[in-house]
Amino acid sequence: MRVNSSSFKWGLLAASLSILVFAAGCGKEAPKSAFPQQSVKKYAQATMLEGLVFDDKGPVKSGTVKVSDEQGGVIAETALQGSEHYRVQVAAGTVLPVVLTYYPVAAGEQMITAVIHPAVTQYDINPLSTAIAKKAKALGGYTHGNLLVAGQGMGSVPDDNKMTAGFRGDPTKQYGGWH
Repeated sequence: MRVNSSSFKWGLLAASLSILVFAAGCGKEAPKSAFPQQSVKKYAQATMLEGLVFDDKGPVKSGTVKVSDEQGGVIAETALQGSEHYRVQVAAGTVLPVVLTYYPVAAGEQMITAVIHPAVTQYDINPLSTAIAKKAKALGGYTHGNLLVAGQGMGSVPDDNKMTAGFRGDPTKQYGGWH
């Protein structure tokens, strides 16, 4: 049996293209996060979230704290009434992550923190939590891995070692040696 080389080439090309199209259609888009996707977590029972709200000037004693899903839908809210401490109840079955957002009464900046673990119930809302949550969101979402990466390097270390005045040891061994 003799095969026409022209029709063979076109058949091979068509088969190759259909395999590529099929493979591209079956593939899933890679997640933006550098970490694997988490399984869905949610509150098994009604849970009270609480913490403190403070800005660069100190405790914030007025405003509103809202709990919302990632799309911005409000789940619960509470008002700060003369205290920087907030408490807000989240219903059983609420899917994580959720975002705690502080809304000031007067002109001011909103602050947020991301909630990703159902076992943790205390979350402070402040400029540092806001910076970490925003960076995690930019990394691909509020996941444990993204929050770890976002939090890395956000802390500060003093320029001088003021805690060991009078240190008389070998400076090459202090804090693990020269850096």
